[in-house]
Amino acid sequence: MNSQTLNATIFGYSASYFNAEFEGILGKIIICYNLMIANKVVLPNNENRIRNELTFNYLNRNEVRREIGISKYLFEPESPTKDNLGRTDIKIISDKTFEDTNAYYIIECKRLDDENINGTTGLNAKYIDEGIARFTNEQKYPFYSDTAGMIGFIVSKMNIRENVDCINKLLQNAFNQIDTVKGLTKKQITPDFEYSYYSNHKVEKSTRIIYHLMFDFSNSIAIDS
Repeated sequence: MNSQTLNATIFGYSASYFNAEFEGILGKIIICYNLMIANKVVLPNNENRIRNELTFNYLNRNEVRREIGISKYLFEPESPTKDNLGRTDIKIISDKTFEDTNAYYIIECKRLDDENINGTTGLNAKYIDEGIARFTNEQKYPFYSDTAGMIGFIVSKMNIRENVDCINKLLQNAFNQIDTVKGLTKKQITPDFEYSYYSNHKVEKSTRIIYHLMFDFSNSIAIDS
């Protein structure tokens, strides 16, 4: 399991730019995703319930936490941000949070499907407008250490790489009010997971990084959901 916790310098990136701690956390979340697939978990086509399955039954389950070495973190779903300006999908608390109450990571979760992937009303557009944009608006979601994350829950069959390209085109053409320095770009977090990315966005005088994980649950969604 230690190989899942990767220092950013392994891939030749500067640790001052990419966040090694957060990448380690994302590596553990990927392990939990793989466990969900291996366990053949059946999920409803519902963002909150998929997130709750991931957080309650895996990330916060004691035996899983001990096995994968993530006991120093807590994953709070639907948690308010500082000043109660919004509710995060997953708030990640560590021992640092007890010293500085602003020291927590945020992950936003969004469903993605194969409908209207190039349109401004599809789930790709919502991934941007109700996900990425919440991080680029300082009044909505704060950034700890200039770092945040998103998880796309893939709920129907699609070519994930092509869909990421569609998200990037929407960012460039339909959501250019977001100051995107670099669109979603491949970033290998763990050796055995290929759908991890990062993007850079200018927020005031800072350039912020958002990590993106695309979790393919298309074979796990209940037929009647």
